[in-house]
Formats: sequence, C-alpha cells, structure tokens
Amino acid sequence: MGQYVMLTEILLCFIVMKRRKIIPYNPKLKELARKLRNDSTFTEIMLWNYLKGKQMRGYDFDRQRPIDNYIVDLYSKDLKLAIEIDGESHYGNEKRDKARDRRLKQLGITVLRFDDLEVRYNPDKVLKTIAKWIDEHTKK
Repeated sequence: MGQYVMLTEILLCFIVMKRRKIIPYNPKLKELARKLRNDSTFTEIMLWNYLKGKQMRGYDFDRQRPIDNYIVDLYSKDLKLAIEIDGESHYGNEKRDKARDRRLKQLGITVLRFDDLEVRYNPDKVLKTIAKWIDEHTKK
C-alpha cells in the first residue's frame, strides 16, 4: 500500500509539472478577437487552413488569440509560438511591432513574422520555416 501511495504522489507531481503556464490576457480584447476571426484576411485564412486541426507536426493553433494586451494572428499554447502575418496594417508600424514582440518574449512567447505577400505567393516556404522552428524547439 505504501508503494502505491508513493507512486500516486510521483504521478501527481509529474502532472502538475507538465501543466502549461497560464498567460494573462486583457478580457476586453475577447470581443475584438472574435470580430477579427470573422473578418480575417485572405492570407490569415490561407495559413490557418494549413495549421488547423493539428496538421502542423501535431500541434494545435488558435486564431486571433488575445495575449496580454495584444491579439496575435495564430498561436500555439503548447509551443508558446505566435505567428504574425504582416499586411498593410503593419507597414510603417515596425517600432510598435518590435515593442509588441519584446513584450511577448518577456512572457516566454516566440513570434514568427511573415509578410502577407510571402504567405500568399510562397506558402511552402512559410510552412517549412514553421516546421523547422518546431523541429528545432521540441523533442517530439
């Protein structure tokens, strides 16, 4: 009986250690994120179609995910990976994007950025870049 209790305690410790850290978000962004999901750009939908349903190395991605005071285009909780597609709204706002990336990095999130035109005209290269990042940063 004593061995059973010790084994149970070890398993519980392992489960608690495996839990992912909860990343805070501004609840006021939930409605905006929903609106952005409904008004997605062509390239966001295009890339989403390649990532949804755990198609990318078995990892789950969310669309228009609120994190802290930001909304990222695509996000994998398990990888702590945000994917941003930089279209017209990002042109001329590189300084803002860098500040945003710094904050996400402080939260332990890596940001991969792709230009809208790159996603549209060279999706294979984008997907290979994402797959390579996953392969280099996971033990799966």
